[in-house]
Amino acid sequence: MVLMDVRLPDTNGLILTKKMKKINPQIIIIAQTAYASGDDIKACFEAGCNNYISKPIIREKLLQMINNSFEKAII
Repeated sequence: MVLMDVRLPDTNGLILTKKMKKINPQIIIIAQTAYASGDDIKACFEAGCNNYISKPIIREKLLQMINNSFEKAII
């Protein structure tokens, strides 16, 4: 599982997500972003992210999202 920041200093997390999904399509990637507009969320899913969470991150929400991601992966 990867918790991918969308805005990185030297690159874009969505570009990295696409590259990682080409190597391993089964990898679970959750995008984290301070930008949670409809277009930003859509871009996350189009890049291959399995889910997204907006900043500031609420610990309980993230833990539940991680748990749900692994439950779906097992089924």
